[in-house]
Amino acid sequence: MKTIKFLAVLAIIYTLSSCNGQTKTSNEIVNQEGSKIEVLDFHSTHRCMTCKAIEANTEYTLNTYFITELNNNTITFQVINVDDKANEKIAEKFEAAGTALMLNVIKNGEEQTIDLTDFAFMNGTNQAAFSKGLQAKIASALKTL
Repeated sequence: MKTIKFLAVLAIIYTLSSCNGQTKTSNEIVNQEGSKIEVLDFHSTHRCMTCKAIEANTEYTLNTYFITELNNNTITFQVINVDDKANEKIAEKFEAAGTALMLNVIKNGEEQTIDLTDFAFMNGTNQAAFSKGLQAKIASALKTL
């Protein structure tokens, strides 16, 4: 039963995230009022086991430790296929040509990108290590807002 609920939540989040990733432009991101953290999971159409684990573990971490921030949009999560023509601008902006995990910290309209790609690949298949590390990085970024 837990697995079914978890998969349902993942499906809903994935659907909402993928739609958001396709409609946002670079200007819309910067011009939104308030400070927030965008968690951006870039991938190509063909994905390996580690790439899929990075997405699943990112979702797990956000839903486990940052549900309040997700609900009030202090943190947003987008899964972005870099091979989709609709995502070309955002992929170029973050120089993502394949799998990449980024935190885009937006404070007073200014952006600071934190590239977590190496961390994600090193820990992608170890949920405990991945979640602990990502939780610490996001918590640290939240303190700067």
